[in-house]
Amino acid sequence: MRIANVADRAHLVLPAGDGTDRLLDIAEISEQRFGPSLSALYDAWDEFRSWADDASFDAEAGLPVDRTALQAPSPRPRQVFAIGLNYDEHAAESGFEPPTDLPPVFTKYVSAFTGPDTEVQIPSGGNVDWEVELVVVIGRQAHRIDEDSAWGHVAGVTIGQDLSERITQLRGPAPQFGLGKSYPGFAPQGPYLVTPNELPDRDDLEIGCRIDDEVVQCGRTKEMIFNVPALIAKISENVTLYPGDIIFTGTPAGVGLGRTPQRFLVAGETLHTWIEGIGEMTQRFV
Repeated sequence: MRIANVADRAHLVLPAGDGTDRLLDIAEISEQRFGPSLSALYDAWDEFRSWADDASFDAEAGLPVDRTALQAPSPRPRQVFAIGLNYDEHAAESGFEPPTDLPPVFTKYVSAFTGPDTEVQIPSGGNVDWEVELVVVIGRQAHRIDEDSAWGHVAGVTIGQDLSERITQLRGPAPQFGLGKSYPGFAPQGPYLVTPNELPDRDDLEIGCRIDDEVVQCGRTKEMIFNVPALIAKISENVTLYPGDIIFTGTPAGVGLGRTPQRFLVAGETLHTWIEGIGEMTQRFV
């Protein structure tokens, strides 16, 4: 199942006979039983999945997808978790030993959330870096759960960019991760929420991005030090995860900060991001 956010209304995404995707408003096709917002959908996720799995839908009755209207699949989560140093080679390029017990956990602020195809303004004097990440959306409340049951608490996954302004992030006596990674437009996500059963292998997906025609990151999610179940289990040891909460699961190697010489995004460049089985995003920098 694929779900899109259009104007804060949840839409089912279905393939039509002509090879295009079509959108069905979930509140309308469920006769107002579910939705209309994404938050309301996640709060009733188990009931919604049970209904949707048994229902039949007419894709031809849907509207065509306008990618410019797509928004983040969970636009107002109660909590946003972001994971650092979760790939060995990225930890090495960042000058750190790989974490062994608990990865670094920080946050990105919801004011940075956008949809998948956007224009992003580079802060004056900033060094803006790219970090492609698999993003997990929680579908069932979770506290102190084990890894074996963790995927059962996931509504779905999507693509994210943890865009980072490195000067702000690293200034001062201690790093300012949340501020440096939360300028407007610095958390694009999409294009859709994809339920794990739709993926070729939920634990092993190709993940990458390119700047214009140059591939700068390419890896596989199986290379995570802490995979999705491990992250959910670790985080839920300390906090309660709620439906709609977001986890940015970390980035593979290839960021600009770790290059020699270092490289950062400049106005006029376009960042293309993809994850196997989920789709693509595009950010143009101005």
